[in-house]
Amino acid sequence: MTKILVIEDEKSVRENILEVLDAEGFEAVGAENGRIGVQLASEHIPHLILCDVMMPEIDGYGVLEALRQDPATATIPFIFMTAKATKADLRQGMELGADDYLTKPFTISELLGAIATRLRKQAAIQDNYNTTLNKATETLNYLVHYDSLTNLPNAQLLRERLCQVLTQANPNQQIVPILCIGLDRFNRINNSMGFAFGDLLLKAVAERLTTCIGGNDTLGRLNTDQFAIILVTINQKQDAANFAQIILDVLSQPFKVNGYEVFITASIGIAFYSGDSGGIDTSLKQADGAMHDAKRQGGNNYQFYTNKINLVSSDPLALEADLRHVLERAELEVYYQPQVNLCTGQIVGAEALLRWHHPERGMVSPATFIPLAEETGLIIPIGEWVLRTACAQTKAWQTVGFSYLRVAVNLSAYQFNQPNLIEKIDQILAETNFNPELLELELTESIIVHNPEAAIEIFNELKLLKIQISIDDFGTGYSSLGYLQQFPFDILKIDQCFVRNITHNTKNAIITTALIQLAHGLNLKVIAEGVETEAEQAFLCQHNCDAMQGYLFSRPLPAAEFEKLLIEGKRLPTQMSRKT
Repeated sequence: MTKILVIEDEKSVRENILEVLDAEGFEAVGAENGRIGVQLASEHIPHLILCDVMMPEIDGYGVLEALRQDPATATIPFIFMTAKATKADLRQGMELGADDYLTKPFTISELLGAIATRLRKQAAIQDNYNTTLNKATETLNYLVHYDSLTNLPNAQLLRERLCQVLTQANPNQQIVPILCIGLDRFNRINNSMGFAFGDLLLKAVAERLTTCIGGNDTLGRLNTDQFAIILVTINQKQDAANFAQIILDVLSQPFKVNGYEVFITASIGIAFYSGDSGGIDTSLKQADGAMHDAKRQGGNNYQFYTNKINLVSSDPLALEADLRHVLERAELEVYYQPQVNLCTGQIVGAEALLRWHHPERGMVSPATFIPLAEETGLIIPIGEWVLRTACAQTKAWQTVGFSYLRVAVNLSAYQFNQPNLIEKIDQILAETNFNPELLELELTESIIVHNPEAAIEIFNELKLLKIQISIDDFGTGYSSLGYLQQFPFDILKIDQCFVRNITHNTKNAIITTALIQLAHGLNLKVIAEGVETEAEQAFLCQHNCDAMQGYLFSRPLPAAEFEKLLIEGKRLPTQMSRKT
């Protein structure tokens, strides 16, 4: 049943309108003043609101302004009822977001006509929103499971396919060969011929590998130069070896790319998954280890996984031992990647990114040590150090003249679920004298999907501290679309996988445009990550994206180099026009 909220301080007028609406089959709720009206709107979330302009305590303009600032009530159709019908009054209401005006006194037919018109328009808007949302969900779901370059299944879908295979037979009896295929010295091709050429070669490799597999087998791409195959029809070691040799022979044939003849070789690792082999991820890791063993032996060969490979691969243990001393040895450093306003071109903030300078290994990739820190619980003290360092450094920049500067700090699932999270953050803010309104905590959707109720409780406490909440890497999992209206996010970050090559990739363009529109419809600011070309900047600017970060403007920088950008007043050229 359609619910309508009537906010009117004159009792007789209010009761007459409620009586008419009840007679027409609407569920009508009345409020005798603006304060109660705002409260009832948040509680009932009506389909439409009728509101008098002149009321004591909070007038109609104040009611509308309050409702438009709340994401839960921001899009509810709003009709003013007033005896004031000057152009100035109409303009004031429309600027605040009113949808229509009824001039008192009005007839029943005028009232019902205005309501019907507004509900029809809202239904059309909702239908369009749902269509856009469904299309975005479908496309995101595809991108979550498939590699955008080769259109092959990615690692996630490979795991799901392997699970499907095992459900067709007794897992304790089923033995499934898994092949991990790595191209030898592929970086040499990228470095000499360029990444665009390398991408064309990878697509050609994917097409050639596809011709080698049967209809029930699954070929997927794991990362830049690695592929994997799940073999359903083979369960003998020799058959798997014969198949691997066929792959090596097929890939050894020359490729013709952009008029060039290219020769490549590959290294293949083979592992067997069975019910007692330790899990799907373990088998994938074993195949990867065997592939690297084949590379160590010169490449262009295949190797089976053996326990010896596992014993040799003790490096993660040494890395963990070193990780436990990074704070006391002062080996960590926070880098800052500028975030730039796409309207003004000005640096408005920075994302704080952790770097590890190992005295022997050199720069250790965050992709290597962050998961290790989370597994061992070391992410808690390391995360506190990052937050404290970023707040202290940004406060120093604010003090010397950059008072507007914001800082974004990533929060892992392990940190988010620690019992004293709020107390720790509050303590660090007090120690650094940092304004919480200039702090953004970035979270990925995986943090909230497992326990939404607990997440909402933590979010509410963070909002009490006036901290901004950003959802990071948005779009890499389709489940987050359903949570945008549930959680009090302030900022949505579009993942770089959608921004990359956006002017030539129709899917990415559609998704990015839809995400910007959806976010703005929910009063969220949008930051695009991984912007690397002027064409990508122009596209984002044209579609009203709020801010960006990426190598087009600057890579992540040590504090001293970031400060130099601030002092020099570096700006992003803003000659591109924006939609109005």
